[in-house]
Amino acid sequence: MSIERHQVAARMSKVVVHNNTAYLCGQVAEDRSAGITEQTQTMLAKVDALLESVGSSREKILSATIYLKTMDDFADMNAVWDSWTVPGHAPARACVEAAMASPELLVEISVIAATN
Repeated sequence: MSIERHQVAARMSKVVVHNNTAYLCGQVAEDRSAGITEQTQTMLAKVDALLESVGSSREKILSATIYLKTMDDFADMNAVWDSWTVPGHAPARACVEAAMASPELLVEISVIAATN
């Protein structure tokens, strides 16, 4: 049984792969001063890049947990999410309102995906 850790830092790894499953650490926006639409777009672009780095893709996402600073952003976040997900390959998903690690963050996602 092997465990592969990618982009390892003192606090966490960006991706951990075990039994053909990739576990991504929480991903946030590139520009924390942006609105919910751009924060969601850049957050999901980071998910794409991490998945690709371990031989996976958005079609292989098994589960996603989305954290929103306020549910007032739910519809705008979902507009981006709906255009990003691949038809017929929507993962299991939860979306909750949560206190964010930094006050300017509006959205964060945690993803689990198959790697093959």
